[in-house]
Amino acid sequence: MLKPLNIIFAGTPDFAAQHLAALINSQHNVVAVYCPPDKPAGRGKKLTACATKLLALENNLPIEQPVNFKELSSQQQLAQYNADVMVVVAYGLLLPEIILTTPHLGCINVHGSLLPKWRGAAPIQRSLEAGDPKTGVTIMQMDKGLDTGDMILTAECTIENNDTSASLYEKLAQLGPTALIDTLALMTTGTHKAITQNNALATYAHKLDKNEAEINWNLTADELDRKIRAYIPWPVAQFTFTDNSESNKQHRIRIWQASVKEMKVTQPAGSIISVDKEGIVVATAKGAICLEVLQLPNKKALPIKDILNGRADWFTVGAKINGTDTNSVVR
Repeated sequence: MLKPLNIIFAGTPDFAAQHLAALINSQHNVVAVYCPPDKPAGRGKKLTACATKLLALENNLPIEQPVNFKELSSQQQLAQYNADVMVVVAYGLLLPEIILTTPHLGCINVHGSLLPKWRGAAPIQRSLEAGDPKTGVTIMQMDKGLDTGDMILTAECTIENNDTSASLYEKLAQLGPTALIDTLALMTTGTHKAITQNNALATYAHKLDKNEAEINWNLTADELDRKIRAYIPWPVAQFTFTDNSESNKQHRIRIWQASVKEMKVTQPAGSIISVDKEGIVVATAKGAICLEVLQLPNKKALPIKDILNGRADWFTVGAKINGTDTNSVVR
């Protein structure tokens, strides 16, 4: 039997909590769980714990929530746990070098890409948006750079044509914990070998911005399809539509499902080519895209057939669906 390691775990969202669950169910000992301070959430702005903290509470694990590690007291507290290794998964806080070198075996990170590709904050979304054929997780030895540490182990998965960021997230949430446990097994025996990243092959996954969600119909249908799927569940791709009322009001409409239509297009980009209960087909710079599930302002997402029951007059063949009248009211 492998020697159990004493582990400090640091993470925040459900993705991290799934890795913590794997550690709790392993032979290793989780001696402390680190997560950010509770944040206001919901209409009442009530302080809410993250998924990782909730799981730690369920399992009676010691919890630490420093604002950062600049204070000497925070550094000393972490050192007192005398951990063999610190596992970091979507933690959200930068670790200073003194923390990286405190555990006997240092700190390792589970990153949601095949490094050195897609270092940074949004690797899942950027790999999908770029049209990569595959992605995965990389377990790396952390250093003071941003996702630049030596790679210990990787696990791959295929990106399917119908994957969204949400579905890809779930795939990696299944891969990551297994890869993490395998990595720790190597570290307990001292047989792990870390491979230096090739910086010449590195790409950066910029943090998502709400402004990126605005659809540009001058992209190709394939590019738009990937963008729509990459932005589910946030920030959700959307377009501005001007209705045919006297006031020409503008509406922000979110796209929750679409598909590429392989066809020759002669209409201007952004023009409606056809409308039926299966979807609204819109011209792009190359090919067309069929909008299948939309969300109107202040409404829930619905299939096109249901939207047309009340708004058939909005979506007519030949109409441009990306309104640009800045004097109209957006609601």
